[in-house]
Amino acid sequence: MTDAKRGHFAMLAFSALVAGSFSLGSMAAPHIAPEALNAVRFVIAATILAVLVFSTGGMDRSALRAPWRYGVLALFLVAYFVLMFEGLKTGAPVSMAAVFTLTPLVAAGFGWLLLRQVLTARMAVALGIGGVGALWVIFRADIGALLAFGIGRGEVIYFIGCVAHAFYAPLVPRLNRGERPAVFTFGTLVAGAILLLVFGGPSLLATDWSSLPAIVWITIAYTSVFASALTFLLLQYASMCLPSAKVMAYTYLTPSWVILWEMALGQPLPPMLILVGVVMTMAALVLLLKDDSQVRGRVASEG
Repeated sequence: MTDAKRGHFAMLAFSALVAGSFSLGSMAAPHIAPEALNAVRFVIAATILAVLVFSTGGMDRSALRAPWRYGVLALFLVAYFVLMFEGLKTGAPVSMAAVFTLTPLVAAGFGWLLLRQVLTARMAVALGIGGVGALWVIFRADIGALLAFGIGRGEVIYFIGCVAHAFYAPLVPRLNRGERPAVFTFGTLVAGAILLLVFGGPSLLATDWSSLPAIVWITIAYTSVFASALTFLLLQYASMCLPSAKVMAYTYLTPSWVILWEMALGQPLPPMLILVGVVMTMAALVLLLKDDSQVRGRVASEG
């Protein structure tokens, strides 16, 4: 299996695991401050990665050079996750997932800015279709709401977080100096945990941990193991194998995965008109993947 194919497989798993955060997060968000929840999940995820890293060769001295790199990456990830859970207090999981699908458009711009990755015509069309599909879902298939730009507060907050997430993808290959994905992810998680413990300290102290409902602990466990440690590892691995826009293209699958998560958790399906937008985002993914051979060839010639 080629590195590119491994990268695609990693992002397929990434999209399915991330989707669970929307459904579970919307249930947990009203009961705990976003910075408190994320501080705990980052500490747990960093601990998991520590076990992985030090049981598979440890960290080379080179990985400890320029530690500011981990702080920069962590800053964008922390912003993304805190704003995500803040947005989930009022935003519906499917529409929030649709906001996430706008990330490839932003990532493509950052990919050009930082790495000079150029979009082909097919990729541009795909990103456009995906963007329209995302907006269709975000505005709940309501043309009046779209014309009035009647977007919800939760979606606006989360979009700001998605911009931070989009900047993260091209930063990984730009700042990586040959470290293994597990090592680089571990450094980022440690830096993120420190940031959250410092800036989320008041919320951590103010939280009545003994009275939190079970869904909060379930969400913390899921996001720590599957939607933090594992997805960060998958994202960093894929970012080393695929262009930024291609990596973020898999976010187009997120609304579909969220719908399946919502069904599994006993929630009703969204209206059929909204599903049209979901289909458009999936079509965008297909177009982007068809273009893979062209992009991979260009990246190889530039390397």
